Amino acid sequence: MSSENRPSVPNSLNEHWMPFTANKDFKENPRLITEAKGMYLKNHHGKTMIDASSGLFCNPFGHGRKEIISAVTKQLETLDYTQPFQQGFGGSFELATRITKHTPGNLNRIFFSTGGSDAVETAIKISIAYHKANGQGSRFRIVGRERAYHGMHIGGTSVGGMINNVKTYASLLMPGVVHMRHTHLPDHKFVSGQPETGVELADDLERIAANFGAENIAACIVEPTAGSTGTLVPPKGYLQRLREICDKHGILLIFDEVITGWGRMGSAFASQEFRVTPDIMTMAKATTNGVVPMGAVACKEEIYNTIVDNAPKGAIELFHGYTYSAIPVAVAAGLAIQDIIEKEDIFNRVKELVPYYQKAIFSLRDLDVVENIRGYGLMAGVDMKMDQKPGKAGFTCYKHCYEVGVNFKATGDCLIIAPMFISEKKHIDEIIDKLRTGILNYSKNKKN
Repeated sequence: MSSENRPSVPNSLNEHWMPFTANKDFKENPRLITEAKGMYLKNHHGKTMIDASSGLFCNPFGHGRKEIISAVTKQLETLDYTQPFQQGFGGSFELATRITKHTPGNLNRIFFSTGGSDAVETAIKISIAYHKANGQGSRFRIVGRERAYHGMHIGGTSVGGMINNVKTYASLLMPGVVHMRHTHLPDHKFVSGQPETGVELADDLERIAANFGAENIAACIVEPTAGSTGTLVPPKGYLQRLREICDKHGILLIFDEVITGWGRMGSAFASQEFRVTPDIMTMAKATTNGVVPMGAVACKEEIYNTIVDNAPKGAIELFHGYTYSAIPVAVAAGLAIQDIIEKEDIFNRVKELVPYYQKAIFSLRDLDVVENIRGYGLMAGVDMKMDQKPGKAGFTCYKHCYEVGVNFKATGDCLIIAPMFISEKKHIDEIIDKLRTGILNYSKNKKN
């Protein structure tokens, strides 16, 4: 069947094993998206919904952007693919240069991957390769954090701290990984912005260095604001303290900015928003507006130089890469995004909208079934009170909200609301109004 004649509702739902989905539940009452334009989605019942989480944080510039469609189409007509190993094309070099105009400090060397999970794997490998090239091959340990999400490859799952991921694949995980505690404390209830307490949790890294030997630790990886676990905003001074400890012991600091990158926190990257510069930084999602998979790793120049300069002339310096690293179609989408960022002054636009959004999302605190709200930038987590078992309340509430016309990402009992960067105040109002209605419908249904 040609793509032009393909139905929006398939004849069978049986064959597709869906990711991170309750497959049996979904196939009993499917939620199929058929169209997307700007801030809105349409499902197979013809119902229009506002997208309140920018897809999976990856469509913040709006659905159906003609600039991206045109750039991708033009690229496919000219050059659809070229090998990324030992050859290349000009677009990837241009995109790398334009990305470095926004990266902090001298994180001016860009390695392209095919998504966020790949970017994390790349960052881990680069940190190990750097220490080896620097004559410190004993550094093999990676320090992660509880409640962290760094993708679903073995490396990312190992350094991550989402309990179901860790429990399911425990026998496969990387050796040498140690976890710090997460930063979500009981007194961090209904806090917009950075909590005042909890900076001392960063000293977990100092304790790990003492217990396992700092000379054995290659890197510490954290999300500046943990996204998929429900918007855990760092306490004031926490990231600065991690930076100090890493500097003291020669540990590389990796920021996973797959979610927080390209404006989500109000600055180009969370590292600039929180004024802490890492040694390595990952990005993905918004890099191409989710149109074509792409991730990237930004490294300090000295990391790149150490690895490259210590290899023999003519030899491959880093044995790592992907078939689809910086393929032309992904690069075309990425360059179109860079144009949109400049033309629409996206970062300032987000920063101006943040106060309105934060006030709006916290207006939901009066609802009885809401346990907590956290937020920073254009992202917030709304915790629902647990109902019998973890995750039931969040999933059920999500379905009620979907029915009233607001779509978003839910993890466990947390509703994660991350509006698009192109949102206007009227869109924020619509999201909040429909969230309130959906949550109230959930609450009434729960009582019946």
